[in-house]
Amino acid sequence: MNPIRMVDLVTQYEKIKPEIDTAIAGVINSATFIKGTEIQDFERDLAAYLQVKHVIACANGTDALQIAMMALGLQPGDEVITACFTYVATAEAIALLKLKPVLVDVDPYTFNLDIEEVRKAITSKTKAIVPVHLFGQCADMESLLKLAEEHHLFVIEDCAQTLGAEYTFSDGRKAKAGAMGTIGATSFFPSKNLGCFGDGGALMTNHDLLATKIRSIANHGQSKQYVHDEVGVNSRLDTIQAAILNVKLKSLDGYGISRNRAAKYYDVAFSNHQNIRIPARSSFSTHVFHQYTIQLIDTHREELKAYLESEGIPSMIYYPIPLHQQKAYCQEGSYPVTKALCHCVLSLPMHTELEEEQLNYITNKILGFFENKINSNK
Repeated sequence: MNPIRMVDLVTQYEKIKPEIDTAIAGVINSATFIKGTEIQDFERDLAAYLQVKHVIACANGTDALQIAMMALGLQPGDEVITACFTYVATAEAIALLKLKPVLVDVDPYTFNLDIEEVRKAITSKTKAIVPVHLFGQCADMESLLKLAEEHHLFVIEDCAQTLGAEYTFSDGRKAKAGAMGTIGATSFFPSKNLGCFGDGGALMTNHDLLATKIRSIANHGQSKQYVHDEVGVNSRLDTIQAAILNVKLKSLDGYGISRNRAAKYYDVAFSNHQNIRIPARSSFSTHVFHQYTIQLIDTHREELKAYLESEGIPSMIYYPIPLHQQKAYCQEGSYPVTKALCHCVLSLPMHTELEEEQLNYITNKILGFFENKINSNK
Protein backbone atom coordinates (compact mmCIF):
# COMPACT_ATOMS: atom_id res chain seq x y z
CA MET A 1 0.00 0.00 0.00
CA ASN A 2 1.24 3.50 -0.83
CA PRO A 3 1.80 5.93 2.06
CA ILE A 4 -1.37 7.78 3.04
CA ARG A 5 -1.33 11.56 2.73
CA MET A 6 -3.90 14.19 3.69
CA VAL A 7 -3.52 15.51 0.14
CA ASP A 8 -1.58 13.62 -2.54
CA LEU A 9 -0.45 16.27 -5.00
CA VAL A 10 2.50 14.19 -6.17
CA THR A 11 0.38 11.38 -7.63
CA GLN A 12 -2.13 13.88 -9.01
CA TYR A 13 0.68 15.65 -10.84
CA GLU A 14 2.10 12.42 -12.23
CA LYS A 15 -1.21 11.68 -13.98
CA ILE A 16 -1.19 14.99 -15.87
CA LYS A 17 2.58 15.50 -15.99
CA PRO A 18 2.97 15.79 -19.78
CA GLU A 19 0.29 18.49 -20.06
CA ILE A 20 1.55 20.40 -17.02
CA ASP A 21 5.18 20.26 -18.14
CA THR A 22 4.26 21.44 -21.62
CA ALA A 23 2.22 24.33 -20.22
CA ILE A 24 5.06 25.43 -17.92
CA ALA A 25 7.65 25.10 -20.66
CA GLY A 26 5.50 27.24 -22.95
CA VAL A 27 5.55 30.09 -20.45
CA ILE A 28 9.29 29.75 -19.83
CA ASN A 29 10.01 29.74 -23.56
CA SER A 30 7.92 32.88 -24.09
CA ALA A 31 9.33 34.54 -20.93
CA THR A 32 5.94 36.23 -20.36
CA PHE A 33 5.98 35.47 -16.64
CA ILE A 34 3.64 38.37 -15.83
CA LYS A 35 0.43 39.15 -17.75
CA GLY A 36 0.89 36.38 -20.30
CA THR A 37 -1.94 35.30 -22.57
CA GLU A 38 -2.40 32.18 -20.42
CA ILE A 39 -4.01 34.38 -17.76
CA GLN A 40 -6.69 35.65 -20.13
CA ASP A 41 -7.22 32.07 -21.36
CA PHE A 42 -7.71 30.83 -17.81
CA GLU A 43 -10.06 33.68 -16.85
CA ARG A 44 -12.15 32.99 -19.95
CA ASP A 45 -12.28 29.23 -19.39
CA LEU A 46 -13.08 29.48 -15.67
CA ALA A 47 -15.84 32.02 -16.43
CA ALA A 48 -17.31 29.58 -18.95
CA TYR A 49 -17.12 26.74 -16.45
CA LEU A 50 -18.80 28.78 -13.71
CA GLN A 51 -21.27 30.35 -16.16
CA VAL A 52 -20.41 33.79 -14.84
CA LYS A 53 -19.69 36.89 -16.95
CA HIS A 54 -16.36 37.90 -15.47
CA VAL A 55 -13.40 36.21 -13.77
CA ILE A 56 -10.46 38.33 -12.63
CA ALA A 57 -7.37 36.45 -11.48
CA CYS A 58 -5.31 37.71 -8.52
CA ALA A 59 -2.44 36.67 -6.27
CA ASN A 60 -4.29 34.68 -3.59
CA GLY A 61 -7.66 34.07 -1.96
CA THR A 62 -7.17 36.56 0.87
CA ASP A 63 -6.43 39.28 -1.67
CA ALA A 64 -9.57 38.26 -3.54
CA LEU A 65 -11.70 38.92 -0.47
CA GLN A 66 -9.99 42.23 0.26
CA ILE A 67 -10.27 43.44 -3.33
CA ALA A 68 -13.96 42.51 -3.38
CA MET A 69 -14.65 44.71 -0.35
CA MET A 70 -12.59 47.56 -1.80
CA ALA A 71 -14.50 47.35 -5.08
CA LEU A 72 -17.81 47.55 -3.22
CA GLY A 73 -16.71 50.78 -1.56
CA LEU A 74 -17.00 49.54 2.01
CA GLN A 75 -15.75 52.12 4.51
CA PRO A 76 -14.02 51.86 7.92
CA GLY A 77 -16.57 51.04 10.58
CA ASP A 78 -18.96 49.23 8.22
CA GLU A 79 -20.04 45.86 9.55
CA VAL A 80 -19.52 42.66 7.59
CA ILE A 81 -21.15 39.46 8.78
CA THR A 82 -19.32 36.16 8.41
CA ALA A 83 -18.98 32.76 10.07
CA CYS A 84 -17.25 32.22 13.39
CA PHE A 85 -16.29 28.70 12.30
CA THR A 86 -13.87 29.26 9.44
CA TYR A 87 -10.25 29.94 8.60
CA VAL A 88 -8.91 33.30 9.76
CA ALA A 89 -8.43 34.72 6.24
CA THR A 90 -12.11 35.60 5.92
CA ALA A 91 -12.16 37.81 9.01
CA GLU A 92 -8.62 39.00 8.33
CA ALA A 93 -9.57 40.55 4.99
CA ILE A 94 -12.43 42.40 6.67
CA ALA A 95 -10.28 43.71 9.51
CA LEU A 96 -7.41 44.80 7.23
CA LEU A 97 -9.74 47.38 5.68
CA LYS A 98 -10.77 48.57 9.16
CA LEU A 99 -14.23 47.15 8.66
CA LYS A 100 -15.85 45.36 11.57
CA PRO A 101 -16.10 41.58 11.31
CA VAL A 102 -19.36 40.44 12.91
CA LEU A 103 -19.08 36.74 13.66
CA VAL A 104 -22.13 34.51 13.76
CA ASP A 105 -22.68 30.87 14.61
CA VAL A 106 -23.09 28.08 12.07
CA ASP A 107 -25.36 25.14 11.41
CA PRO A 108 -24.21 22.09 13.44
CA TYR A 109 -24.60 19.70 10.50
CA THR A 110 -23.46 21.55 7.36
CA PHE A 111 -20.96 23.86 9.18
CA ASN A 112 -22.24 26.79 7.09
CA LEU A 113 -23.84 30.07 8.21
CA ASP A 114 -26.96 29.78 10.35
CA ILE A 115 -29.46 32.02 8.56
CA GLU A 116 -31.33 33.02 11.70
CA GLU A 117 -28.08 34.00 13.39
CA VAL A 118 -27.26 36.16 10.39
CA ARG A 119 -30.68 37.78 10.57
CA LYS A 120 -30.20 38.63 14.26
CA ALA A 121 -26.76 40.13 13.59
CA ILE A 122 -27.91 42.70 11.00
CA THR A 123 -27.78 46.33 12.16
CA SER A 124 -27.94 49.72 10.49
CA LYS A 125 -24.15 49.50 10.02
CA THR A 126 -24.22 46.15 8.23
CA LYS A 127 -23.12 46.45 4.62
CA ALA A 128 -22.23 42.93 3.51
CA ILE A 129 -22.47 39.22 4.28
CA VAL A 130 -19.61 36.84 3.53
CA PRO A 131 -20.87 33.25 3.51
CA VAL A 132 -18.04 30.73 3.64
CA HIS A 133 -18.95 27.61 1.67
CA LEU A 134 -17.12 25.36 4.09
CA PHE A 135 -15.52 21.98 3.40
CA GLY A 136 -17.10 21.60 -0.05
CA GLN A 137 -20.78 22.52 -0.11
CA CYS A 138 -22.63 25.80 -0.49
CA ALA A 139 -24.30 27.74 2.28
CA ASP A 140 -28.04 28.35 1.97
CA MET A 141 -27.62 30.99 -0.70
CA GLU A 142 -31.28 31.38 -1.61
CA SER A 143 -32.14 32.41 1.96
CA LEU A 144 -29.02 34.58 2.24
CA LEU A 145 -29.69 36.38 -1.04
CA LYS A 146 -33.28 37.04 -0.02
CA LEU A 147 -32.15 38.38 3.35
CA ALA A 148 -29.51 40.54 1.68
CA GLU A 149 -32.07 41.96 -0.73
CA GLU A 150 -34.42 42.83 2.12
CA HIS A 151 -31.67 44.82 3.86
CA HIS A 152 -29.82 46.12 0.77
CA LEU A 153 -26.63 44.22 1.55
CA PHE A 154 -23.83 42.91 -0.64
CA VAL A 155 -23.05 39.18 -0.66
CA ILE A 156 -19.43 38.10 -1.14
CA GLU A 157 -19.11 34.35 -1.55
CA ASP A 158 -15.96 32.82 -0.08
CA CYS A 159 -15.85 29.72 -2.24
CA ALA A 160 -12.20 28.81 -1.72
CA GLN A 161 -13.17 25.31 -0.52
CA THR A 162 -16.12 24.74 -2.83
CA LEU A 163 -15.16 25.50 -6.42
CA GLY A 164 -17.13 23.12 -8.62
CA ALA A 165 -20.09 22.67 -6.25
CA GLU A 166 -23.53 23.39 -7.72
CA TYR A 167 -26.46 25.04 -5.95
CA THR A 168 -30.10 24.37 -6.85
CA PHE A 169 -32.67 27.08 -6.15
CA SER A 170 -36.25 26.24 -5.19
CA ASP A 171 -37.42 27.07 -8.74
CA GLY A 172 -35.00 24.51 -10.20
CA ARG A 173 -32.42 27.04 -11.38
CA LYS A 174 -28.82 25.93 -10.86
CA ALA A 175 -25.68 27.98 -10.26
CA LYS A 176 -22.07 27.24 -9.41
CA ALA A 177 -20.47 28.25 -6.12
CA GLY A 178 -19.07 31.76 -6.51
CA ALA A 179 -21.52 32.78 -9.23
CA MET A 180 -24.53 33.69 -7.08
CA GLY A 181 -23.53 36.63 -4.89
CA THR A 182 -22.49 40.16 -5.75
CA ILE A 183 -18.91 38.90 -6.00
CA GLY A 184 -17.30 35.50 -5.53
CA ALA A 185 -13.78 35.05 -4.19
CA THR A 186 -11.64 31.94 -4.33
CA SER A 187 -8.16 30.60 -3.66
CA PHE A 188 -5.98 28.33 -5.77
CA PHE A 189 -3.74 27.27 -2.87
CA PRO A 190 -2.15 23.93 -3.90
CA SER A 191 -4.39 21.76 -1.70
CA LYS A 192 -7.65 23.31 -2.95
CA ASN A 193 -9.91 21.30 -5.25
CA LEU A 194 -8.54 23.47 -8.06
CA GLY A 195 -5.04 24.26 -6.89
CA CYS A 196 -1.96 25.68 -8.58
CA PHE A 197 1.73 25.14 -7.75
CA GLY A 198 1.97 28.15 -5.44
CA ASP A 199 -0.40 30.91 -4.43
CA GLY A 200 -3.25 32.16 -6.59
CA GLY A 201 -6.79 33.46 -6.42
CA ALA A 202 -9.65 34.93 -8.42
CA LEU A 203 -12.81 36.99 -8.20
CA MET A 204 -15.96 36.39 -10.20
CA THR A 205 -19.00 38.58 -10.83
CA ASN A 206 -21.87 39.14 -13.25
CA HIS A 207 -21.66 42.93 -12.85
CA ASP A 208 -19.78 44.68 -15.67
CA LEU A 209 -18.86 47.86 -13.78
CA LEU A 210 -17.75 45.89 -10.72
CA ALA A 211 -15.56 43.69 -12.90
CA THR A 212 -13.85 46.76 -14.36
CA LYS A 213 -13.27 48.18 -10.90
CA ILE A 214 -11.96 44.87 -9.53
CA ARG A 215 -9.51 44.53 -12.40
CA SER A 216 -8.31 48.10 -11.82
CA ILE A 217 -7.88 47.68 -8.05
CA ALA A 218 -5.93 44.44 -8.49
CA ASN A 219 -3.52 46.30 -10.80
CA HIS A 220 -2.48 49.30 -8.68
CA GLY A 221 -5.79 51.09 -9.31
CA GLN A 222 -4.95 51.66 -12.96
CA SER A 223 -7.60 52.36 -15.57
CA LYS A 224 -4.83 52.25 -18.16
CA GLN A 225 -1.06 52.18 -17.90
CA TYR A 226 0.27 54.92 -15.62
CA VAL A 227 -3.24 56.30 -15.01
CA HIS A 228 -4.29 55.61 -11.42
CA ASP A 229 -7.90 56.52 -10.70
CA GLU A 230 -8.08 54.97 -7.24
CA VAL A 231 -5.95 53.35 -4.58
CA GLY A 232 -5.27 49.77 -5.57
CA VAL A 233 -3.03 46.86 -4.74
CA ASN A 234 -0.52 44.71 -6.59
CA SER A 235 -2.24 41.35 -6.84
CA ARG A 236 -1.42 39.34 -9.93
CA LEU A 237 -1.65 35.68 -10.80
CA ASP A 238 1.65 34.53 -12.32
CA THR A 239 1.42 33.32 -15.91
CA ILE A 240 2.89 29.93 -15.00
CA GLN A 241 0.19 29.41 -12.37
CA ALA A 242 -2.51 30.34 -14.87
CA ALA A 243 -1.11 27.83 -17.35
CA ILE A 244 -1.13 25.10 -14.68
CA LEU A 245 -4.67 25.97 -13.59
CA ASN A 246 -6.01 25.82 -17.11
CA VAL A 247 -4.71 22.27 -17.43
CA LYS A 248 -6.20 21.24 -14.09
CA LEU A 249 -9.53 22.98 -14.76
CA LYS A 250 -10.27 20.32 -17.37
CA SER A 251 -10.12 17.69 -14.61
CA LEU A 252 -12.06 19.60 -11.93
CA ASP A 253 -15.32 17.69 -12.35
CA GLY A 254 -13.40 14.42 -12.42
CA TYR A 255 -11.63 15.42 -9.23
CA GLY A 256 -15.03 16.00 -7.65
CA ILE A 257 -16.18 12.53 -8.67
CA SER A 258 -13.04 10.99 -7.13
CA ARG A 259 -13.52 12.87 -3.88
CA ASN A 260 -17.17 11.83 -3.70
CA ARG A 261 -16.19 8.22 -4.29
CA ALA A 262 -13.86 8.38 -1.29
CA ALA A 263 -16.51 10.18 0.78
CA LYS A 264 -19.05 7.48 -0.01
CA TYR A 265 -16.61 4.82 1.19
CA TYR A 266 -16.22 6.67 4.48
CA ASP A 267 -19.99 7.15 4.73
CA VAL A 268 -20.74 3.46 4.38
CA ALA A 269 -18.05 2.48 6.87
CA PHE A 270 -19.12 4.96 9.55
CA SER A 271 -22.88 5.10 8.97
CA ASN A 272 -24.90 4.85 12.19
CA HIS A 273 -21.77 4.53 14.33
CA GLN A 274 -22.48 5.71 17.86
CA ASN A 275 -19.25 7.67 18.11
CA ILE A 276 -19.07 9.18 14.62
CA ARG A 277 -21.30 11.70 12.87
CA ILE A 278 -20.59 11.73 9.17
CA PRO A 279 -20.78 14.98 7.15
CA ALA A 280 -24.31 16.08 6.32
CA ARG A 281 -25.34 16.81 2.75
CA SER A 282 -27.66 19.73 2.20
CA SER A 283 -30.66 19.30 -0.07
CA PHE A 284 -29.72 22.31 -2.21
CA SER A 285 -25.99 21.86 -2.91
CA THR A 286 -23.73 19.22 -4.32
CA HIS A 287 -20.66 18.45 -2.22
CA VAL A 288 -17.12 18.48 -3.63
CA PHE A 289 -15.46 17.40 -0.36
CA HIS A 290 -12.55 19.72 0.04
CA GLN A 291 -12.48 18.05 3.45
CA TYR A 292 -14.16 14.97 4.86
CA THR A 293 -14.85 16.15 8.40
CA ILE A 294 -16.44 13.90 11.00
CA GLN A 295 -17.76 14.86 14.40
CA LEU A 296 -16.70 12.64 17.28
CA ILE A 297 -19.25 11.83 19.95
CA ASP A 298 -18.32 10.81 23.50
CA THR A 299 -14.67 10.21 22.68
CA HIS A 300 -11.33 11.93 23.17
CA ARG A 301 -10.31 13.38 19.82
CA GLU A 302 -6.63 13.76 20.67
CA GLU A 303 -6.41 10.11 21.62
CA LEU A 304 -7.87 9.02 18.28
CA LYS A 305 -5.71 11.48 16.37
CA ALA A 306 -2.55 10.20 18.09
CA TYR A 307 -3.56 6.60 17.44
CA LEU A 308 -4.13 7.28 13.74
CA GLU A 309 -0.76 8.99 13.47
CA SER A 310 0.93 5.96 15.05
CA GLU A 311 -0.73 3.83 12.35
CA GLY A 312 0.48 6.04 9.50
CA ILE A 313 -2.82 7.87 9.00
CA PRO A 314 -2.70 11.68 9.00
CA SER A 315 -5.64 13.75 10.19
CA MET A 316 -6.25 17.44 10.79
CA ILE A 317 -8.40 19.63 13.04
CA TYR A 318 -10.20 22.36 11.10
CA TYR A 319 -10.50 24.45 13.29
CA PRO A 320 -9.18 24.05 16.86
CA ILE A 321 -9.82 27.62 18.08
CA PRO A 322 -12.95 29.58 17.10
CA LEU A 323 -12.44 33.03 15.62
CA HIS A 324 -14.22 34.80 18.46
CA GLN A 325 -11.59 33.45 20.88
CA GLN A 326 -8.63 34.51 18.76
CA LYS A 327 -6.84 37.50 20.29
CA ALA A 328 -7.00 39.46 17.03
CA TYR A 329 -10.77 38.99 16.60
CA CYS A 330 -12.09 38.65 20.14
CA GLN A 331 -15.88 39.12 20.30
CA GLU A 332 -18.47 38.64 22.99
CA GLY A 333 -21.05 35.95 22.47
CA SER A 334 -21.65 32.31 23.28
CA TYR A 335 -21.37 30.67 19.81
CA PRO A 336 -22.36 27.25 21.19
CA VAL A 337 -22.25 25.38 17.88
CA THR A 338 -18.85 26.74 16.88
CA LYS A 339 -17.42 25.95 20.32
CA ALA A 340 -18.74 22.40 20.16
CA LEU A 341 -17.41 21.84 16.65
CA CYS A 342 -13.94 23.08 17.57
CA HIS A 343 -13.81 20.36 20.23
CA CYS A 344 -15.18 17.44 18.19
CA VAL A 345 -14.31 17.78 14.48
CA LEU A 346 -11.62 15.72 12.80
CA SER A 347 -10.79 15.77 9.08
CA LEU A 348 -9.66 12.52 7.48
CA PRO A 349 -7.46 12.08 4.39
CA MET A 350 -9.39 13.37 1.38
CA HIS A 351 -8.01 13.82 -2.10
CA THR A 352 -8.35 12.67 -5.67
CA GLU A 353 -5.86 9.82 -5.45
CA LEU A 354 -7.18 7.80 -2.50
CA GLU A 355 -7.15 4.09 -3.30
CA GLU A 356 -9.65 1.55 -2.02
CA GLU A 357 -6.86 -0.27 -0.17
CA GLN A 358 -6.00 2.95 1.65
CA LEU A 359 -9.64 3.74 2.45
CA ASN A 360 -10.14 0.21 3.76
CA TYR A 361 -7.06 0.58 5.98
CA ILE A 362 -8.18 3.99 7.32
CA THR A 363 -11.74 2.95 8.11
CA ASN A 364 -10.74 -0.37 9.67
CA LYS A 365 -8.23 1.35 11.95
CA ILE A 366 -10.81 3.90 13.09
CA LEU A 367 -13.49 1.28 13.67
CA GLY A 368 -10.96 -0.90 15.46
CA PHE A 369 -10.03 1.98 17.74
CA PHE A 370 -13.62 2.30 18.94
CA GLU A 371 -14.10 -1.45 19.21
CA ASN A 372 -11.04 -1.70 21.44
CA LYS A 373 -12.37 1.16 23.58
CA ILE A 374 -15.67 -0.62 24.03
CA ASN A 375 -13.99 -3.92 24.90
CA SER A 376 -11.65 -2.27 27.39
CA ASN A 377 -14.61 -0.74 29.21
CA LYS A 378 -16.41 -4.06 29.66
